[in-house]
Amino acid sequence: MTDQGNNNQNISCNPFAALFSSVADAQQFASAQKTQQPSAKPLDSGDSQSESENSVSDSVDDNDDSVAEISRSFRSRQELCEQLNVNHMIQRIFLVTLDNSDPSLRGGNGIPPRCVYLEEMAADLDGQDWLDMDNIEQALFARLLLQEPGNFLIYMTSCSTVNLSADRDAGEKNAIPYLFTCYQRAKEEVTKVPEKLLSFAVRCKNLTVSNTRTVLLTPEIYVSQNIYEQLLDLLLEGFNRAQPEEVVEFVEEVIAGILSDQEVRTFEEVIIPVFDIFQGRIKDLELCQPVLYTYLDILLYFSHNKDIAKVLVEHIQPKDPANGLQYQKSVLGSVLSISCLLRTPGVVEGHGYFLNPSRSSAQETKVQEANIHHFIGQFQEKLHQIFKNLLQRSAESRHALLSWLGNCLQANAGRAKIWTNQMPEIFQLYASDAFFLNLGAVLVKLCQPFCKPCSPKLLTFNPTYCALKELSEEERRNRNVHAKGLEKETCLIPLPPQQLVESAQSYTLLTENLIFTQLAQHLGFSRLHEQMVKMNQSLHRLQVTWQEAQRTGNPMSEQLLEQFERLMIIYLSTKAATTQPAMLQSCLTLQASTAALLVQLGIGNQGPEHVALSFPLPFLQNTMLCYIPEFFVENLGDFFIFLRRFADDILETSAECLENILNFITVFMGNQERMKNPHLRAKLAEVLEAVMPHMEPMAPGAVQPIVFQRERVFCSYRHAAHLAEALITVFVDIEFTGDPHQFEQKFNYRRPMYPILKYMWSKENYRESIKHLAYYASENLEAMNPPLFLRFLNLLMNDAIFLLDEAIQYLSKIKILQLERDRGEWERPSPRRPTREGVEPAHVWTAGALPQHHVERDYWHSSFPHLRNQGDLCAPFLG
Repeated sequence: MTDQGNNNQNISCNPFAALFSSVADAQQFASAQKTQQPSAKPLDSGDSQSESENSVSDSVDDNDDSVAEISRSFRSRQELCEQLNVNHMIQRIFLVTLDNSDPSLRGGNGIPPRCVYLEEMAADLDGQDWLDMDNIEQALFARLLLQEPGNFLIYMTSCSTVNLSADRDAGEKNAIPYLFTCYQRAKEEVTKVPEKLLSFAVRCKNLTVSNTRTVLLTPEIYVSQNIYEQLLDLLLEGFNRAQPEEVVEFVEEVIAGILSDQEVRTFEEVIIPVFDIFQGRIKDLELCQPVLYTYLDILLYFSHNKDIAKVLVEHIQPKDPANGLQYQKSVLGSVLSISCLLRTPGVVEGHGYFLNPSRSSAQETKVQEANIHHFIGQFQEKLHQIFKNLLQRSAESRHALLSWLGNCLQANAGRAKIWTNQMPEIFQLYASDAFFLNLGAVLVKLCQPFCKPCSPKLLTFNPTYCALKELSEEERRNRNVHAKGLEKETCLIPLPPQQLVESAQSYTLLTENLIFTQLAQHLGFSRLHEQMVKMNQSLHRLQVTWQEAQRTGNPMSEQLLEQFERLMIIYLSTKAATTQPAMLQSCLTLQASTAALLVQLGIGNQGPEHVALSFPLPFLQNTMLCYIPEFFVENLGDFFIFLRRFADDILETSAECLENILNFITVFMGNQERMKNPHLRAKLAEVLEAVMPHMEPMAPGAVQPIVFQRERVFCSYRHAAHLAEALITVFVDIEFTGDPHQFEQKFNYRRPMYPILKYMWSKENYRESIKHLAYYASENLEAMNPPLFLRFLNLLMNDAIFLLDEAIQYLSKIKILQLERDRGEWERPSPRRPTREGVEPAHVWTAGALPQHHVERDYWHSSFPHLRNQGDLCAPFLG
């Protein structure tokens, strides 16, 4: 046995070796003691007995020397134990070591099962096999530079069982996750170590943060590693867990370190690559993928952190603010573009929703729609929180986000033009329907705190915002004006010549928010509504054509069915995207609040409290209606007409909202002084038809819609007499607008008024108001200006003549088509009719138009007899 082996055996047999954590530690202590002990001098055998017997004072001195030596030895042992404890703590935190000795010689207490052996550093230190606070930075840097740390793993204990978790932790190749796990272990040590080691544990924790900062500032050092992607993955993993607080705490400390010293790289240069990776990943995600919502949580954190939010809102600003499509290509734009709508209009290949609709039952379609609504609700709520955070985080981030919104809406103003609907996707200049649908939903949610019809906050809205023209950037910042181009919009009434624009020095966020919301709805939701109506009509025509082809054995039936399937997928996806219940409920309160606000402006109220509506209406003076863009009313009308067609049940959710809509219609529909555009006033009649109770005959087995709230509101409406008069007024006014020869268009405007008149005649309070107008007209037949009711009856007769003429034309067309078919001309090509396929659409159009004609005829026929049957009412006019 070698001397070293004998020494190890002697030490292991020494009972004092139990004071040490391992034999190796005891051996190290013994070696250190030998180097510190002075060489002992041999005793002289010739010393006399008297020399060996010291005096009392010499004995005391010798005793003092012995105590001092013992004290030094004890202090040395304390220091060595502390050194060993620090070494073990560093090994536990960073999973690195300089000790490559036999694991059986080490104690298992406090030592990790696996560590990365820093071979080169151990060689440089020439025999030092422990880590301390003087060399840990060097050791950590050396560990981070290892491309394959797993190749340098060693066993730290005698236990040789497979430990995959320990191997994975110690052999982690990526710098950011490795440093984060070190941070976690350091935090744990801070809570466990004795007081004398606490400062060392804190220094180790700080070391993980400072090294992470260094890694992010100098990513090029770490070969074959994408440092910024690792940071995003760390956040992703953290937010996947239920409690991401530790990851957030770590990142916050790293950010603070980067902000404190930006000489190498600025904070923007560090975080923008993370944004780019984030955008690249999220743009390909689908609405119903769970991982999407984890990424949204990360974006929510970005918006919550003041420093990240500031960089984010600056980063999304496009290089060309006039290019509407560029806003969709930003980080926020990519998120806003996620929807169940088709990514490329018209291309259903690869679309994941409502596949094979003709082979799916109504229940299956309904379940899938409900599932989509669930995800849309989550998605839009997170988007709302993100925008809310960005607005609240700081004045700088709020200004940047509002500037982005203002520029975005101006750059995409062309979406409201008709020609953009026909433009192919490759030539599109504007952001998508999905982008604007989600943006509108977010802005509607931001309006909810003041969207109560009688909220005093509503009256702080200042319409003069819409009259402001070109302002400098400094003025926009100081006055809180970020929307652009509103001065070009047509308003409800022209600005009176004598009225001066008295703009405010500064505008509230409520004013900006309401204007942004209405503008976004005008560019987004209204356009989708129009598309759905057209798709509905096209589906009906395709269905009729397909059924005819099936009946006649036309080989084109398969192709027609495929067209029907494709269009049905688009229609169902659009319907699911636009009928999410929570979004519709928020829109309902928004539009009802807008109606209440416009009524207050319409009666001249500019005070801090709402004023009850009463008639007659006051004379307008210095009115604010001349600053309200028409799209406010267009949005309101489109929304309620949409509800009537596609989400009728929402109208039953709020009686208060319905009453505010009736007030708005009563004030504006028949009043040219408050709404100049007769076409817009005619649209209000369609809105009135949309919100009134409908009791049409239902198909067998169909569920009768619930109309309780609507029935109650209409029957108890206190301004019923004025509402009936307003309806008859707009009925008459339509005749004197536009081209006198556009009779069909004017008739279409009056079409929704017939069922309203029929309903009103069935209710006592409305019927009495109409009778009052008739009696007044009968008493003033010879007046210079014909009474309102007299003109109304005249137009009813004109409509009857128009319907009769139209019916004769339809019958003539049908007769001609029948003769051509009987002669077999549909089967023979001709210059006028190349193929049968060229004829059938015309035939189908005629067949499809006939039911509509019958509906219009029935509306008229069901309205006029009610008046005719009142002999005392109509005798003076019809006798």
